[in-house]
Parts: sequence; C-alpha cells; structure tokens
Amino acid sequence: MLKLQGLDHLVLRVVDLDAMLRFYVDTLGCTVERRQDEIGLVQLRAGRSLIDLVPVAGKLGRMGGAAPGAEGRNLDHFCLRVEPFDAAAIRAHLASHGIDAGGVESRYGAEGEGPSLYVSDPEGNVVELKGPAAGQL
Repeated sequence: MLKLQGLDHLVLRVVDLDAMLRFYVDTLGCTVERRQDEIGLVQLRAGRSLIDLVPVAGKLGRMGGAAPGAEGRNLDHFCLRVEPFDAAAIRAHLASHGIDAGGVESRYGAEGEGPSLYVSDPEGNVVELKGPAAGQL
C-alpha cells in the first residue's frame, strides 16, 4: 500500500505566462523555484508543494494539445492551505491585486472541516484557499 504525504505538484498549461506569474507570485506569494525556458517550464514553490506553469506555446506545452479555455479546462480546482486564515485580511489582500474572492464557507479538506474561499487565476483555473480544520483553529 502507498502512504501518501500530500500534494507534491500540479501542472497548469497556460496561455499568458506573465499574467499567471503575477497572480501566483505577486498575489498568492509563491516563489519561482526553477525555470527551464528551453522546454517551457516554470516551477513555483507553494509551501511544501510546487505549481508548474507550462506555456502552451513552449516545447512541453505543444505536446498537450489545445490551450486551456472555457471549452477545455485542464482542472476543476486545486486547494492551497493557508495559515493563518484571517478571512478579512485575505480578502483585502486579494482586492488590492484586483481579485474578487468568493464568500468564505466551511468546507471539508485533507485536515477536516474548515474555512475556505475560491478565487480564479487569470486563465480561469479555480484556486481554493483553505484554512485549518475547526479543531485546529
């Protein structure tokens, strides 16, 4: 049996790399960990996990077919764990970057039931920002 530890990385095929970098680095606070421009790959650090951005016009991106969009999303959503989860501060920070966040609701995640909200990145991928489970507050 496998003993899974958590999300290692996910890969997003992107149309506008600069807009996506502004969102994930400037707005959400990821850092650029590694770039391989010759193959079209930028790896961002998100806590213990990575988010890989693959421009559809690059070597790797061309192998994946049509670009993501309303008719062909690559993903429903992914969730990033946030701590501390201060909903007002998070919403204010997102607003300062022109991002309109959805309402805060209690949702079940890997650690249990806890607060979360949804935002969309510049290419329509839904990102859930999740706080700690109720017992861990």
